[in-house]
Amino acid sequence: MLLTDRILFLDGEALVIDKPDGLPVDAPRDGSLSLENHLDSLRFGFKRWPLAVHRLDRDTSGCLLLARNPKAHGRFTRAFENREVEKQYLAIIEGVPVEERGTIDLPLAKVSTAERGWRMVGDAKGKAAISHWEKLAEVDGRALLRFRPETGRTHQLRVHALEGLGFPILADPVYGRGGAKDRTLLHAERLVVQRGAKPPIVAEAPFPERFIAQGFTAPEGAAPSRG
Repeated sequence: MLLTDRILFLDGEALVIDKPDGLPVDAPRDGSLSLENHLDSLRFGFKRWPLAVHRLDRDTSGCLLLARNPKAHGRFTRAFENREVEKQYLAIIEGVPVEERGTIDLPLAKVSTAERGWRMVGDAKGKAAISHWEKLAEVDGRALLRFRPETGRTHQLRVHALEGLGFPILADPVYGRGGAKDRTLLHAERLVVQRGAKPPIVAEAPFPERFIAQGFTAPEGAAPSRG
């Protein structure tokens, strides 16, 4: 797998890749491959390795922003913290909402048990988490949704799908019925970062083949699949 074939945006301070599903951003404890193993190939003439600005779950594919120098990394990180980044995700859920669109305002908190490990849950005393959503298509009792999260909490869309809509994301092994070898059907479709006087960072990841395998086609306006 060559991440150099998955570049969505590149200039002197920023790099956006279409992260494959199954590739963790942070190095796993078991020593298996992660984004770190590919950073040298993503230098493109720079001495420094690029630095990931945010995180996507291992299963989540799509737009991942990396900064090409520490100063840019600081600015981009603040943009995420200040909710100045436009993010869009696609997800296939195990059911069909009655409404066509809506907003989920459900604060999240982390819980942990010896039996199940840690997970995020809706909790009025938790950290603010807001997600806007719209239904794009239905196939065999499942729906393709587009999410526009205002916040970036851990597992936000996975919990909001389950607790806010009543349906987990398809193949989610933690919040749904997926098994240990399944990969959650969640895709970071679009990323926009404003940069003041500079042109914004705009990246759109292709519609995933794994979504097509579930019977869905790229929605209008989406980047076509790699196939």
